[in-house]
Amino acid sequence: MNNMISVIVPVYNVEKYICETIRSVEQQTYEDWELLLVEDGSCDDSRAVIESYIKASGRENIRLIVQPENGGAAKARNRGLQEARGRYIAYLDGDDLWMPDKLEKQISFLKKKDATFVFTGYEFANEAGEGTGKVVRVPAQLSYRQALGNTTIFTSTVMFDTEKISKEQLEMPCVKSEDTALWFRILRGGRMAYGLDENLVKYRRVGKSLSSNKIEAMRRIWNLYRKCEKLPFLTSVWYFCHWAIRAVKRRV
Repeated sequence: MNNMISVIVPVYNVEKYICETIRSVEQQTYEDWELLLVEDGSCDDSRAVIESYIKASGRENIRLIVQPENGGAAKARNRGLQEARGRYIAYLDGDDLWMPDKLEKQISFLKKKDATFVFTGYEFANEAGEGTGKVVRVPAQLSYRQALGNTTIFTSTVMFDTEKISKEQLEMPCVKSEDTALWFRILRGGRMAYGLDENLVKYRRVGKSLSSNKIEAMRRIWNLYRKCEKLPFLTSVWYFCHWAIRAVKRRV
């Protein structure tokens, strides 16, 4: 029986963090995994750093996949999905970190729930990867309607069972907030997402200012409601207000 977990990491300009991210996978207590690092045309030395790491580790279950050109996170994750050999798919961003028992606890939870789609809680971390103490709690389950106003599903926490959902159905659309768009699409089809309310991931926050990130996040979620989900204006306003309240609570 195939119980391998394929961990897909889109890599773009993360030379400062990628080794620590890889180590957080290597340190997993669940040992049947492969790590697919999809290099997406980085402008820094991410590729060279990964090549050196793989050579030094001697591991055959860590693979570097090089995209012909930069195409964005959605295309990188979809390429990893095509190359994946495992039954289970887990995503991890190139600067985020997993707790050592993340995969073990999550796959046990997925099997217990007989679920297609599961996610976990997480903690915000600073640029050094140190937890800030701000932990995001997650609900026991989310339906499509619940998820529209409660986008607590964070990409580095999710896991899917490809015996219950096809790889084609897991392909991310090439839109902004492609991950949330995928969650909506999956749940819209009648599936339920189950939340394991444990802090098993560190979400490293780097880059742009918090205020600019908030404005961009607001723009993206509104566009998802109107353009992808094609919700009526007033319905979009309703869900947007609920999303905004929860988003503030998560970050305060």
